Amino acid sequence: MLYSLHELHRSLTAPFVAWAEVSRHILSHPHSPLAYTPVSRHAAAGHELFARLLRTYEKPAWRIDYAHIGGKQVVVKIESVLRRPFCELVHFKKDMKNPGPRLLVFAPLSGHYATLLRDTVRAALQDFDVYITDWTDARMVPLREGSFHLDDYIDYCQAFMRHVGPGLKIMSVCQPTVPVLVAASLLAQDKDACLPQAMVMMGGPIDASRSPTKVNELATQRSHDWFETNVIHRVPWRYAGHGRKVYPGFLQHWGFLSMNADRHVEAHRKFFNHLIVGDGDSADAHRRFYDEYNAVLDMPAEYYLDTIRTVFQEFALARGTMRVRGRLVEPAAIRDCALFTIEGELDDISGNGQTEAAHGLCTGIPAKHRRHLSVQGVGHYGIFSGRKFRETIYPEIRDFLVRA
Repeated sequence: MLYSLHELHRSLTAPFVAWAEVSRHILSHPHSPLAYTPVSRHAAAGHELFARLLRTYEKPAWRIDYAHIGGKQVVVKIESVLRRPFCELVHFKKDMKNPGPRLLVFAPLSGHYATLLRDTVRAALQDFDVYITDWTDARMVPLREGSFHLDDYIDYCQAFMRHVGPGLKIMSVCQPTVPVLVAASLLAQDKDACLPQAMVMMGGPIDASRSPTKVNELATQRSHDWFETNVIHRVPWRYAGHGRKVYPGFLQHWGFLSMNADRHVEAHRKFFNHLIVGDGDSADAHRRFYDEYNAVLDMPAEYYLDTIRTVFQEFALARGTMRVRGRLVEPAAIRDCALFTIEGELDDISGNGQTEAAHGLCTGIPAKHRRHLSVQGVGHYGIFSGRKFRETIYPEIRDFLVRA
């Protein structure tokens, strides 16, 4: 019912959003006489802010057409190389003979689209042949494709590693650190040649019991049944996946906003002022960030509930009790693979020590091939995007992967 009410609200507000967009153009276009009235900037700013608060944000484009390598622009072609019902493997193919070592980036399935890692991909393209997991909005997956559990996610991780092939290096950001480490453990237990040469794990809940954040506390304070009853809804009829049980993107978005409500209110206040004074650069930066931040997808209910129970309530991987299709997961089996963990000092989603816990599990990796980096003054999103990532964190990742 809640999902249907959300869709009704979306339909009812759509005409007002369109009206606000048109009014903004009339009040700000240089060829419009109304753009030169005393109140035109205030009115245009108000209409744009109103429209942005109510509009629906679709999946953003990658906007990666070139890679900057050695002072030159190299054409990049984005192509899907492996499709699964809930995800596709995307390759950023560079127009050059030697694109560099293969790097498989595992994007999170936790509300936002893979394009949230645009900065990560752009930086990596300077040195690597980049692949990324591009997750599908679950409301667009027909029921006939079946359910999608955490075990299926782990199967996908192994399939993608095998597709890219032996000798690859991998990077997992936030949520996928757990299934990726599990997948690598199973490959090692099978002595599979596609075990990665090196793993970079950034801001993920390997052991969510360490330095618990608000996200972790919510998971432990509520029962598994509470999550199933209160956050799981069926997709309405208008979508290809109608009838599928999901954790809706709009509920996740409300959760994201509520965690730092004051910060978001202040950001929108500044945006309004930037529009009034004509600070176009600052206004554009706000638009780019929130075009991405406000674009959310639905997650399959089975996967979400499995993750809540296994990762955030039972801490199964950290406690050595995790099983995949009945098989015990043994991270200590990983040997011929380097490990680099990265955390942000101010991360309010994955607390300090949660990602570093991977080193205590991967005891088969020699100490000389393991490294941990705690970045001062950086929050969750800062460890994979923004200036500090590009100037400080990425060079550390590049150097580690090149040496591995």
